[in-house]
Amino acid sequence: MIDTSPSMQRWIALLRAINVGGHTVTMAVLRRHIEALGFAAVETMLASGNVILEAPSADASALEAQIAQQLQQALGYPVATFLRSPAEITAIAHHQPFPPTEPDGTEHALSVAFLPTVPDEAAQQRLLALQTALDDLHVFGREVYWRCHTKVSASTFSGARLEQALGMPATIRTITTVRRLAAKYGVDG
Repeated sequence: MIDTSPSMQRWIALLRAINVGGHTVTMAVLRRHIEALGFAAVETMLASGNVILEAPSADASALEAQIAQQLQQALGYPVATFLRSPAEITAIAHHQPFPPTEPDGTEHALSVAFLPTVPDEAAQQRLLALQTALDDLHVFGREVYWRCHTKVSASTFSGARLEQALGMPATIRTITTVRRLAAKYGVDG
């Protein structure tokens, strides 16, 4: 059992392939799989693979690998895992990657892709080459901000294209979800 002393650190885990592509997992089952690792204060937000947990380790990479391995064994398919601290989630939610747009009555969707590492310059250039009149992209650390000037379903850009350009896995959340995570679990939450 993990010690629940003040030395515990809170993490927000963003999981790929949860409740998409035919992979259905209830949040109760997901919490049990994460709790089986001995983590404390495990919560989920929404049904898209957002897990909040406390762990004694400050080694995000080791925790990501541990969670990914547990979920692959339990669920039978790979689940890329991306951990962020409450301070990182807050900074991601507050980052302004694009100038404000004029309210023009059209739909604008802003999403954030979470990556395992900062993409190198060549990967960033491949990604930015995918920008169109409908899709703006901005790399900021281990995140990519994607502003779609139409419905996301009408765009030619996708998570698969992002992963292919960068050569690494990613998971995407709407900015609304990121802001909700920051409001509840961030440094101000």
